[in-house]
Amino acid sequence: MSVAGHLEELKKKHQTLSVQVEQAQRSPGTDDLEIATLKKQKLKLKEEISRLSS
Repeated sequence: MSVAGHLEELKKKHQTLSVQVEQAQRSPGTDDLEIATLKKQKLKLKEEISRLSS
């Protein structure tokens, strides 16, 4: 897989996590730990995207 392809895949995963975080925050029964875990995963992807883009 090329770097550009890998970058696109990471961006898709990042967007998916964004949606999951938004849904989890709107749902009153969602555990704060679960939301924090999703946010950490999202941040790691963002850092990887940023690193590969440089």
